[in-house]
Amino acid sequence: MTLSIPASATATPSRRWLAFAVLLAGAFLPPLDFFIVNVALPSIAQGLRATPAQIEWVIAAYAATYAVFLITGGRLGDLFGRRRVFLAGMAGFGMASLICGLAPSPSVLIVGRVLQGLSAAAMAPQGLASIHALFPEQERSRALAVYGAALGFAAVAAQVLGGVLIAADVFGLQWRAIFLINLPIVAAVFLFGMPFLPDTRSATPASLDRPGVLLCALTLALLVVPLVQGRELGWPWWLCLMLLSAPLVTLGFWRHEAALERSGGTPLLSPQLVRSPRLLAGLLSALFFYVVSAFFLTFSVYLQDALGASPVVTGLMFVPFGVGFLVGPLTTPIAIRYFGRWVPTLGMLLEALGCLILAITVGFSAASERPALVPLITGVGLLGFGQGWALPTLIRSVIDRAPSGGSGMVSGLVNSALQISAALGVAVFGGLFYAVSAPTHSPATLGRGFIAALLGIALSLGLSALLALYASAPRPDSPKSP
Repeated sequence: MTLSIPASATATPSRRWLAFAVLLAGAFLPPLDFFIVNVALPSIAQGLRATPAQIEWVIAAYAATYAVFLITGGRLGDLFGRRRVFLAGMAGFGMASLICGLAPSPSVLIVGRVLQGLSAAAMAPQGLASIHALFPEQERSRALAVYGAALGFAAVAAQVLGGVLIAADVFGLQWRAIFLINLPIVAAVFLFGMPFLPDTRSATPASLDRPGVLLCALTLALLVVPLVQGRELGWPWWLCLMLLSAPLVTLGFWRHEAALERSGGTPLLSPQLVRSPRLLAGLLSALFFYVVSAFFLTFSVYLQDALGASPVVTGLMFVPFGVGFLVGPLTTPIAIRYFGRWVPTLGMLLEALGCLILAITVGFSAASERPALVPLITGVGLLGFGQGWALPTLIRSVIDRAPSGGSGMVSGLVNSALQISAALGVAVFGGLFYAVSAPTHSPATLGRGFIAALLGIALSLGLSALLALYASAPRPDSPKSP
């Protein structure tokens, strides 16, 4: 694939890294806004009088929109230039953050989150795609390491930052500050970063699969809407019909993608590409893996509504997860040396063990009393450490299964699968949490709801671990180790 790059964008190493720093802002903001909102959910529920289903939508709407349009966002950069699409996405993200920050009702906030997801899908892929255009081969590994560290830091810092911003109550904004803080970052990009941004694009860009995107969005909507709203609305017939229609629309999506591929087009998801059973198992593993997103929702609500913890304390309770998530990847090379292809599976099993420790700890504590701190920290830390082992190695093992020339599409697919997993995790296990804790939402019922969600997440992680182990098995034609 040939890329046109202005000479000014690659003239000096310092200019390359300045351009990359600007692009990193577009990679940093999407995970920041996915995680930062978790600590604020009880405050949002109280401030806007939001129902449990509306609180689930604050997370699920963002994750689902981001997932569906992520691959399309990358193709838009190839077609129209990554600089243009990045800046359009950044501007849209700023406007969406303003809508969220000023939202007078839960419905407006959810619309703002959908717009945030759309904008994030436009700007986030441009940074990763530009690494090959900006850096010579000897510098790319360092750039990729910085890119991964930025994503990890965003996930880690978001929880604490959210708690601090709410507690500080700057200008009386309370939870609104977690969205409005994006505006200075967006303004800085436009004021100081634009001169450094290169204009790169693909010489042979893939066409947009508009029907595929619409069918994929419809499939996800037919799943997520009933799962989030069903419990609250009493499962009316039209929601049941939506859920039953999802497999039919999925089949229609698959047939459209196959027909487009046969006609020489570029589908959103290549049926031929994922025909390999082990590659398909890897993508399914990713689909079951990121349901851990529901942990952030349920743990935050449990801490604040059941135990009366402040937003700052709640944010600090996520620190062990962040520490584990940072330490995990640092020890991955050693783990691979001793455990090989078992590392993703072991990471997921460590996460499941963390869930079980938390469930037992909460189960043995009194309803409104804080559980024992040491096992609580241990469980949260294991969740983070296990994810630090599993996430990068799972992505790498799936991409390694891609046939020649298909790694780009598989990379997009696995990242979309992770975001879809996040949306479904919140819908399924967030819904389970609220169903078990209803109707009183007392400390005792919230504790039982949290335990139920943890057990569900652990079960899903166990299934993901088995799929990952199957997906990473050596090919029959690969040479055996002596």
